[in-house]
Amino acid sequence: MWPLRLLCLAALAAAADIPEEEEVLVLKKDNFEEALEKYQHLLVEFYAPWCGHCKALAPEYAKAAAKLKEAGSQIRLAKVDATEESDLAQMFAVRGYPTIKFFKNGDKSSPKDYSAGRQHEDIVNWLNKRMGPAADTITEADAAEKLVESSEVVIIGFFKDVEGSDAKIFLQAAEAFDEVPFGITSQADLFTKYDVKKDGVVLFKKFDEGRNTYDGDVTKDNIIEFIKSNQLPLVIEFTEQSAPKIFGGEIKTHVLMFLPKSSTTFENNLTNFKKAAESFKGKILFIYIDSEVEDNQRVLEFFGLKKEECPAIRLITLEEEMTKYKPESEDITVENVKVFCNQFLEGKLKPHLMSQDIPEDWDKTVVKVLVGKNFEEVAFDETKDVFIEFYAPWCGHCKQLAPIWESLGEKYKDNDKIVIGKMDATANEIESVKIHSFPTLKYFPASTERSIVDFNGERTLESFVKFLDSGGKDGGAVDEDIEDAEDTDEEGEGEEVESDDEEETDHHKDEL
Repeated sequence: MWPLRLLCLAALAAAADIPEEEEVLVLKKDNFEEALEKYQHLLVEFYAPWCGHCKALAPEYAKAAAKLKEAGSQIRLAKVDATEESDLAQMFAVRGYPTIKFFKNGDKSSPKDYSAGRQHEDIVNWLNKRMGPAADTITEADAAEKLVESSEVVIIGFFKDVEGSDAKIFLQAAEAFDEVPFGITSQADLFTKYDVKKDGVVLFKKFDEGRNTYDGDVTKDNIIEFIKSNQLPLVIEFTEQSAPKIFGGEIKTHVLMFLPKSSTTFENNLTNFKKAAESFKGKILFIYIDSEVEDNQRVLEFFGLKKEECPAIRLITLEEEMTKYKPESEDITVENVKVFCNQFLEGKLKPHLMSQDIPEDWDKTVVKVLVGKNFEEVAFDETKDVFIEFYAPWCGHCKQLAPIWESLGEKYKDNDKIVIGKMDATANEIESVKIHSFPTLKYFPASTERSIVDFNGERTLESFVKFLDSGGKDGGAVDEDIEDAEDTDEEGEGEEVESDDEEETDHHKDEL
């Protein structure tokens, strides 16, 4: 009897003992269901040990877990090594790292994707929004002070009648923000304490001017616009933590200042940049990037910059097609930055297209080397069919394709009607051709119409030959029976997806 009872107790103890690391539950396939049953509110990060973004998130994730536990929250944070637990990763459609999902009441059929920032405050605020009302009702000064101090940005609605129509509209607006804590009050002493003269909304922040007040017409759109226009600093540093806020915001025009923080001119340049930013609040997002940080080198490369060329200014639009702009002067003065931004807003700037110099031997090899400066002449030659690979030097799939592409060039080297070419699309840009992933293969048939045919078929020598010999008609379409392992992973947060050797697979150029 006792042995059986002991075995039952041991089994219960084992079942209850989910391992933890820094207050974060460590989940595997064999304890995942148990965790869902035990914890009604569970945030789970699916990560890869080698992923740089996951490494950057780890300390903030642990801080959030500790803060929630300290507050007595029912929410727990957990993590799953998706490279080891492939069944779980597949079950929850994990296609990039980190992927973070929120499970409520043990329901694993439709977990909610985490959509806020990656600082511990963002995580805590987002989770608290999932649990409670859109805004906390504040009746005491101590509670107001605690709320204001709790986060970088806090919004409080001051309404004499919290049941009135304006207060209800404010609460509707609050529902639109996951990562920002909201409060609402009707207490006269709090109106006095915060020098609020009439009903309105106050945004408290720990940067720039410290607070902003909205007391105009109370509509949901007006309040949302007010918050979005004021919740970010005039100038924000690009980091792993700030990236989701930068790319996930409503403002899709960004002006970037690249400079080393260690520079003796850093403070002066930053001050000028901030002063210029004041004139474009809500229109252009101002960002600075430490050009000496190793993780930022890919961003510099994307803009065609080298560390020794910094400080430098660039502007980019993150619409369906990204477009970059370069100022006439690289001197970072208030006036120069303002002129540059105004010229963009007035439509007076031409896109800045990067190009390497034309190599002396560009046409001496079987695969012709194209750059921005000779692309038009070669690709749109009316007398020749031109097949071009757009590649990135660091792309693993491009490296795999290289010997096949070389063999293709060798096969057609004596054919004066067919040209096989390649172009480093990280260093060269073409206005008529937009490249979003690597490698991209495009066929330019001999024609006066400047037509372009995308090649999406199997990347084998046989497939390429069939395609070319048919004049770009056969073998270039997607073969549905072949799994396209190079499909670009999408993460919802616009982040890079890293591979084992920390090279992106078919890297999206809009994922800085």
